Amino acid sequence: MPRVPTSTYRVQLHAEFGFDDAAAIADYLRQLGISHIYCSPYLQAAPGSKHGYDIVDHHSVNEELGGSKAHERLSERLGEFHLGQVLDIVPNHMAVSGRRNRYWWDVLENGPSSPYATYFDIEWDSPDPRLRNRLLVPILGDHYGRVLSRKEIKVKRHEGEFYLEYFDHQLPVAPRSHPIILGPAAQACGSDYLAFLSDSFARLPAFTQTDRSSVVERHRDRAVIRNLLDRLLLEVPFIADAVDRVLDRLNNDEDALDNFVEHQNYRLAFWRTAEQDLGYRRFFDINTLVGLRVEDPQVFFDSHALILTWLRNGILDGVRIDHPDGLRDPRGYFERLRKEAGDVWIVAEKILEPGEPFRTEWPIDGCTGYDFLNESMSLFVDSENEREFTALYERFTGESSDYRVVCRDKKHRVLRDLLGSDINRLTMLFFDICELHRKHRDYTREDVIRALRETVACFPVYRTYVVPERDEISEDDIRYIGEAIDLAKANRPDIDPELLDFLNDILLLRVRGALETEFVMRFQQFTGPAMAKGVEDTVFYSYSRLISLNEVGGDPGRFGTSPREFHAFCEQVQKTRPHTMLASSTHDTKRSEDVRARINLLSEIPANWAEAVERWSAMNAKYKTDGMPDPNTEYFLYQTLIGAWPIGTCRLLPYMEKACREAKTQTSWHAPNETFEAATRAFIEGIYKDVQFLGDFKSFLQPLIEPGRINSLAQLLLKLTAPGIPDTYQGAELWDLSLVDPDNRRPVDYNFRRRLIAEIPLLDAEQVWSRIDEGMPKLWTIHHALRVRHEYPEAFQGAYTPLLASGSKSSHVVSYSRGADIVVVVPRLLLKLDRLWDDTALELPPGRWRNRLTGDEVPSRVQVGELLRRFPVALLARECNAPI
Repeated sequence: MPRVPTSTYRVQLHAEFGFDDAAAIADYLRQLGISHIYCSPYLQAAPGSKHGYDIVDHHSVNEELGGSKAHERLSERLGEFHLGQVLDIVPNHMAVSGRRNRYWWDVLENGPSSPYATYFDIEWDSPDPRLRNRLLVPILGDHYGRVLSRKEIKVKRHEGEFYLEYFDHQLPVAPRSHPIILGPAAQACGSDYLAFLSDSFARLPAFTQTDRSSVVERHRDRAVIRNLLDRLLLEVPFIADAVDRVLDRLNNDEDALDNFVEHQNYRLAFWRTAEQDLGYRRFFDINTLVGLRVEDPQVFFDSHALILTWLRNGILDGVRIDHPDGLRDPRGYFERLRKEAGDVWIVAEKILEPGEPFRTEWPIDGCTGYDFLNESMSLFVDSENEREFTALYERFTGESSDYRVVCRDKKHRVLRDLLGSDINRLTMLFFDICELHRKHRDYTREDVIRALRETVACFPVYRTYVVPERDEISEDDIRYIGEAIDLAKANRPDIDPELLDFLNDILLLRVRGALETEFVMRFQQFTGPAMAKGVEDTVFYSYSRLISLNEVGGDPGRFGTSPREFHAFCEQVQKTRPHTMLASSTHDTKRSEDVRARINLLSEIPANWAEAVERWSAMNAKYKTDGMPDPNTEYFLYQTLIGAWPIGTCRLLPYMEKACREAKTQTSWHAPNETFEAATRAFIEGIYKDVQFLGDFKSFLQPLIEPGRINSLAQLLLKLTAPGIPDTYQGAELWDLSLVDPDNRRPVDYNFRRRLIAEIPLLDAEQVWSRIDEGMPKLWTIHHALRVRHEYPEAFQGAYTPLLASGSKSSHVVSYSRGADIVVVVPRLLLKLDRLWDDTALELPPGRWRNRLTGDEVPSRVQVGELLRRFPVALLARECNAPI
């Protein structure tokens, strides 16, 4: 079996859909034409994980999915049907999940002296003396003193182990605090042995001693002493009783308990303190996902041992790398992974901004397809109507349509409200660098943080990849850094331009040193989270001009893609990364491919859309409470209804709550505005009961449903035939009007899909189209296109050549050939076309061609209207015995 897939099918594994459930659909996937199942992460994750990205143990398979035995059954079942397997892996972070993450538990217990302290990206040498050699643990629901006085923190014992308990949280106790319990207990019960153990804990090497011999000695001796204490307390009940009496007094003495807590290697704190004071790198703003230092070979091999075994043994044929931009040195990571894994398929979740080239020096096959998703989807946006659409958006909502300005403003907000601790760490490092250079030593911390915030807010891509150790800096990186610095100067004339020039010189390696190197690497790890939280998770929910464009890796400020731009993109992909992944819906997309395809139609009818929105707004004004929801939320809601209808309030209400909180304009996750949220819920419930509105809305929507489905089929066929490896997201082989997670992770009815695919050999194109409401045309297209990929493998590794139609409607055709044997034809901008193709025609390469979606033989010069008469997209294959 080839290790590079011809197609993948993404499944989301969790407790309700585990390994055995995935194994049960192997035969169906084979019938569909899939070559590889593509699984969400399935190493041991935190309990109840719905996604698998919160890994706690890299050496075991997730028990909630069925464990190692069920994993073996899945692998065997896939082998029976000649299916390969690709796994999503998570090198950037681990979950903080109590004692389940034994590495993190050890770090909390032993501080910098833990043998795993170097596994995590922790700043032990904090400028804040309260946090020097201590970790901030922001889990409290209130201020520490209030929590303590309410006796919500307790010291507990299990055999010889002591731990702190705060509701569902458990935290280990530092060895140096054991004598606070054991000393008084030994004195009370007269046990010299217990006193000896207490003194032995006190004599362990200090938690600040991090040389190897001290770490080994402490780790070894601590384990021996603990074992002895376990036995003593199990075998001598009166000594255990003495210990428990001390614990009872401790838990009822606020001052004593405070003293005990202060002896730990962590600082318990109110959860809001993480916004400014957290001393470790996180995944974005999620405090419970701590960054791994996978650049350390020991950490790499420890965290990848099981994955590499599966790759070497052929259990896995490839991996998808989650969030590589979080890594210190992505290229170095990819090079090590390639060396150890060999010739397997490797793709990375690299989010490319429009126009940003893929890093060809990375020894991987490509990215996970968001670039293709946006290029292909934007083909179906009518760029000629941008001005009218912009005017409507500004008039109705009163919001700015300047996408770049909105991005900068929202990035500033998350830098202040969500990523404050990260920017503070970066600020202190830059401030220390300024102190080393007399020309810059008089800048204040406020000067430095303003310069950093503005530069990060202006950064045009997720990150750069400068590596001082390799003296590596590309022309693209020089351009991106320069663009950010120039914009920062233009936006903030109050920031000393010499300070920004100094920052520019550091990032471009013109100023060198140990601190400078550390700053460059940390800065690059930080701009990605700022982009993700500020744009993906904020702007994409608040900039509502045309929300189908608000997709990961997209540019909502760019209103549409021309066929020429799409062809240029595909030609570049074929040239540089022909085995990259192609996606249209994923577990992370804001809206499914079918939702976006329908919303795109609005770009073709701005006048009708404007009239409808104004009419609905007037009609529904009576359901507002004190002007809430605001016009931008209302405009976002109407577009959502267009894309996702029919959708019940059971799905729409939680979605709109999430969307409004992500937008962070009227409410947010950190500061929910219940008044606004209640008004928005009441508004939605009101319009759902309004017969007049619903009748008007459905009358507007009905003419869009079939063209939206044709748009879906068109972008689907592009994905199945363009350069790269097409991925199908679970359930999306039929019409899927899902929104963002968790809406897109609802159960998939595979029994229904089995019945449909079993009927395919019995149907013709007209019968398939008559069953459009079931989704049969989409399943038909996937099945036949994947069969063609299997039959003509050389063609899909061959050249990508645009084919240009002639005639008055030629701009409504996207067509190209793959190799010498395949031609693809799809329509675009259907409402403007009104299906009147007139004289539009295509000249095919010489040979005898057959449309594999209808069975029709196709002449070398074909009228587009005739070609698409029986089925709205065309996949032509040269007959095998036909001369070229």
